Amino acid sequence: MKYEKILALAGIGLLLLQGCGETAPGGGAGTAAAPVAEAQSQSPAQVPETRWESLIPADWDPQAMFKGVDIDSFDDKDPRALDLMLKLRQAWDNAPVNMALNGKPVRIPGYVVPLDQQPEGIREFLLVPYFGACVHVPPPPANQIIHVLASETIPLQTMSTVWVSGTLEVMRSETEMGKAAYRVQQALVKMYEE
Repeated sequence: MKYEKILALAGIGLLLLQGCGETAPGGGAGTAAAPVAEAQSQSPAQVPETRWESLIPADWDPQAMFKGVDIDSFDDKDPRALDLMLKLRQAWDNAPVNMALNGKPVRIPGYVVPLDQQPEGIREFLLVPYFGACVHVPPPPANQIIHVLASETIPLQTMSTVWVSGTLEVMRSETEMGKAAYRVQQALVKMYEE
């Protein structure tokens, strides 16, 4: 596959991030104990839907390195294409996080990328904002991947669409499917229904 196609797919994935969710939770710093107690005292339906865009710091531009680059001028053997792809992957794997969400209750929809597929289902997976992320296209930036540890084993498959509810933690983890910048442990996972 041509490097420009890979870069284009990555760019398309970022554009798709714009459409997930309707309302973001309130920001603001607080003590770790208060948000955890808040998350435990609220049912998942009471927690406002978290938008994927809210996981990205307002001052971070994931496409900044593309500015002024004529990707169409690259061919498969152009070392500039490989160099740009490596820089892009490094920047995305180390993407900054929104610290205001650390310890906050979230309820966020997304697609499942299993990490522990068992006959009875899965308990650990990556939650991603668009179909095919980490599976058919390069992983999105780490601040668009949530490492989920469900409270129970759930009969899910790759790319199942779910709601994940729980307390969001800023915690980086590296998996064979992608690098996540966030984690939700003891997550409540429900199939997505409109």
